[in-house]
Amino acid sequence: MAEKDLKIVKDLGRLSWLAEKYPNIQSASTELINLQAISNLPKGTEHFISDLHGEYETFRHIINSASGAIKEKVDLLFSNILDSSERAKLSTLIYYPEEKLNEVLSNPELNTKECYKITLNRLIMVCRLVASKYTRSKVRKALPKDFAYIIEELLHNSYSDPNKAFYYTNIVDTIIKTQRAYAFIVAVCNTIKKLIVDHLHILGDIFDRGQRPDEIMDSIVNYHSLDIQWGNHDVIWMGAASGSDACIAVVLNNSILYNNLEFLEEGYGINLRPLAIFAAETYKNSDLSCFIPRTLNSTYQNSTEQDLLLTAKMYKAIAIMRFKLGGQIIKRNPHFKMEKRLFLDKINYEDKTIEVEGKIYSTKDVDFPTVDKNNPYELCPEEKKLMNQLRSAFLHSEKLQKHIKFLYDKGNLYKCFNENLLLHGCIPLNKDGSLLEFNIGGKKLSGKEFLDYAEKVARDGYFAKEASPEKEFGQDMLWFLWCGKDSPLFGKNKMTTFERLFIEDKSTWEEEKNSYYTFSKKERVCSFLLKSFGINKSYSHIINGHIPVKSKDGEKPTRANGRLIFIDGGFCRAYQATTGIAGYTLIYNSYGMRLCSHEKFEGTLDAIKNNTDICSTSVVSERVTTRIRVGETDKGKQILATIKDLEKLLAAYRGGLIKEQPSDK
Repeated sequence: MAEKDLKIVKDLGRLSWLAEKYPNIQSASTELINLQAISNLPKGTEHFISDLHGEYETFRHIINSASGAIKEKVDLLFSNILDSSERAKLSTLIYYPEEKLNEVLSNPELNTKECYKITLNRLIMVCRLVASKYTRSKVRKALPKDFAYIIEELLHNSYSDPNKAFYYTNIVDTIIKTQRAYAFIVAVCNTIKKLIVDHLHILGDIFDRGQRPDEIMDSIVNYHSLDIQWGNHDVIWMGAASGSDACIAVVLNNSILYNNLEFLEEGYGINLRPLAIFAAETYKNSDLSCFIPRTLNSTYQNSTEQDLLLTAKMYKAIAIMRFKLGGQIIKRNPHFKMEKRLFLDKINYEDKTIEVEGKIYSTKDVDFPTVDKNNPYELCPEEKKLMNQLRSAFLHSEKLQKHIKFLYDKGNLYKCFNENLLLHGCIPLNKDGSLLEFNIGGKKLSGKEFLDYAEKVARDGYFAKEASPEKEFGQDMLWFLWCGKDSPLFGKNKMTTFERLFIEDKSTWEEEKNSYYTFSKKERVCSFLLKSFGINKSYSHIINGHIPVKSKDGEKPTRANGRLIFIDGGFCRAYQATTGIAGYTLIYNSYGMRLCSHEKFEGTLDAIKNNTDICSTSVVSERVTTRIRVGETDKGKQILATIKDLEKLLAAYRGGLIKEQPSDK
């Protein structure tokens, strides 16, 4: 028996299973031809975005415009036909079809029928272009059910074809005549946005700072294809939704600091009245100078002095609870090695001083009426009652629970995708550049092995049985990932929230970054880290979020000869004064990679009314000499493996090793 036949005989068990799906030569060969064709199509476009921090309007525009990819298609098709203002108008229509249509149709002098006809023809041209690199089957699946057949007919016919001109124009005329043009235009625009990006990657930090992270979550829950790499601002919300008191205290602290009370109450239905009542009574005579909230959001700027005073009291109340609850986690998890972050037992109330890492500093505030000097990390009875109320609110928020379950479903600590490593924070390293080891229960874990372990434990924090040791440790791990020493999501030696609140000496505020951020500038280190995750291609990258790139100071988003790409450039308004821009996004299509920097977005209303776009600049491009095909992607590898199996199945049919069956069996 020939060697080839021996291999087929060896695989007969697996091939018999495949034969159930493709029972004869006809069905197997048809699928093989189909898969072979798909493997030779251009690779789909990947869109990378990071550190959204609740900036819903900016996020929506970046997603709708695909970081400028839609505008490129419009310019490609119409640069010789339409002036720049008309092209901008068409692009805005695709981004915001309903809002823009309503604005256009409000013009009483508009010839509505002619407007619809011209617009429909232009949109079909754009849709045809973005659909051209997919199979008809894939495009068909992307079409809205109500108009799937009509859109498909228009995509595969044209008024420029003399044999189909009448057929094509008659379809368009009938759409208008039956008063379905408005809905049809919206459907085509949404189809374009669905097809322009094949897969979305969000590299963490959806939550905190910006005003509407819940609306970002609402929009991505329905996104056609995406993955999420958890950020430290995400895992703390995951912990809060699991019922962790420490995590709840942190997210409330952050939300109050950035004035997201409206988002908490209206977005997730978290009742903050118990906190307000407790804070108003407990801290009515307290020094609040350290707890004046930041005024990034206009709602604070319009608040009354009484409102600001109450908010400051709430901020102080939850901050003290935060330090108590965080201290409890540190004390029951000595392997976290965070004993230096215990401060409430090191305060000298008489001298108004505190000991921090062996040094004595004066403090700005020691008015802590709920802190028992003999048991400083224990919640007082009133705080325990309040925490029970807050925990119940988080656990019973239907919308929050839905969003967090989605984060668990679509999210991971890292992702290996198409020979790139995607992560939010870092791969913790020692000061000599070696992998940092974490001692967990006597077992030392580092690199990929530790991230896999930490993710498993983080899932236990939400899904493990209530009140079980696994649940408690999982919740503690979520808190550790948020702020722990050298956490792969936090990536620093300490989070100096306490020092920033209470100590004037700014030297105590410094947070030392993990050595990853130094050694990752070296190509050999990036290559080593990629290889440790099973990625070993010369064109592979580590794609990172978390650390804003200070473009205004000359920092570059790429390092290590292009092997590492940082895409956090200040998407959040809180960082834009530091970075000088409003964020980076990355497009990876069949022609290569393009990193874009974005200027500040002026808002949806301005975009719709004036057809303004985010001013984007391509700062880095890696263009391949030969277009990347589907067969070179992760999905393509699966397709090619199936093709090999189908080839063996066909040989087995033809050699009589497996008997053919009728297709309708």
